[in-house]
Amino acid sequence: MLRLNTIKAQPGATHKRKRLGRGSGSGHGPTAGKGDKGQLARSGGSVRPGFEGGQMPLYRRVPKRGFKNFARRTIAVLNLVDLEKLGASQLKEISLESLIAAKRIKGRYDRLTVLGEGEVTHAFHVKAHKVSASAQEKIAQVGGKVELIPVPGKATRKQKVG
Repeated sequence: MLRLNTIKAQPGATHKRKRLGRGSGSGHGPTAGKGDKGQLARSGGSVRPGFEGGQMPLYRRVPKRGFKNFARRTIAVLNLVDLEKLGASQLKEISLESLIAAKRIKGRYDRLTVLGEGEVTHAFHVKAHKVSASAQEKIAQVGGKVELIPVPGKATRKQKVG
């Protein structure tokens, strides 16, 4: 009968470890398979990845394109269909923080946008940075409430009087 303690590897499936620098009789003797002299025979004697021996490396020869915006904002988009799937029993208040806490949103998001695709049967209290007009109308029809959170980082200018 086959048991976990009786399982053995097939013949040829495992190999003996290569023991380097253990005498000339081992076949990998004094130089330990590194050859004679040179940079690669020394300890720590290797070059960084992409190094081409002083030639202009590929990553510097190829033209660079595009721009990676370090300050980009990521927006979590939620449709009314998704709100309906959540159910009113689980979340009464829908906000970016509550969705992350309930593990309904995965990833890092800065803002929450609610769009009006689908229908809503439960009343929700929605706190979002942006809500489409159709979504706002449908939530209000059911007796829900929409609260717009000001977008972070946008400074409002004060009008000069006088």
